[in-house]
Amino acid sequence: MNTELDFRLDNFEPADAASAHAEQQFWAGDLTVLAEHHTTPDGSHSFVVAHDGSATWGVPGEPQIRAIKVTRDLHQNTFTFESTRHCTVSLAQNWLIERGCPPEQITRVGDDFMKPADALTTRVEQQLRTSGTRYEVLDSHSSDYDPCETWTLTRDSRAVEEPIRVFLEEGDHQTHTYTMREGAFFDEASARQWLDARDVPLPLPLPLPLPLPPEYRGEAGALRTRAALARSADTSTIPKTSPGDHGTPTTSAVQRPSPRRSM
Repeated sequence: MNTELDFRLDNFEPADAASAHAEQQFWAGDLTVLAEHHTTPDGSHSFVVAHDGSATWGVPGEPQIRAIKVTRDLHQNTFTFESTRHCTVSLAQNWLIERGCPPEQITRVGDDFMKPADALTTRVEQQLRTSGTRYEVLDSHSSDYDPCETWTLTRDSRAVEEPIRVFLEEGDHQTHTYTMREGAFFDEASARQWLDARDVPLPLPLPLPLPLPPEYRGEAGALRTRAALARSADTSTIPKTSPGDHGTPTTSAVQRPSPRRSM
């Protein structure tokens, strides 16, 4: 894969002012292609995931990943240009997939870039990549060094409990690998408190991923207790009726413990 960006717009003109403006925001020298797909044989569409090097010199914490879609009208010789910023490659891929890019064509990232460190990272990335509009991004932050990490704060539209999710990506320059973890919180304030303090491991969502990641194996007992309490809470919400009682059943719910609490 060529890491140099080529929008393939020779002899094409912008179809509208928005596309002209979007194209002018890019300088090819700032962008390194991570994944791309160009439709064949007509070349009517291009989908690109790229790292924007200029973001490292801008506002601290700004997203550094660009998702770009170019649509060409081959009869009018015009194009439309769409782009968004993301903190993680998998969310950029998700945006492109939602706009018609075949998932298998945009998933592979070039061999020169960091690789997933474990199976859980691959699983969480696939979850994000194929999630559609499930996650609403509330906030994000990127850091190149000290630490090398990105986090994305989201709201999970499918989660009944702990709907606030943090996706934390941490890079290791020595091994040229990275990990991706998902954390679950009851509310946004709890998630932001964890991001500020980092005094306990990121609370994993239930059901717990197996095998547990290495950094959680010392917490296995507490995690199993949390999972058992959650199952108990789910069981306790089953309506209880006495024989012959045809009235409205009563419900007794056991409150789940805070996932940030040390057990």
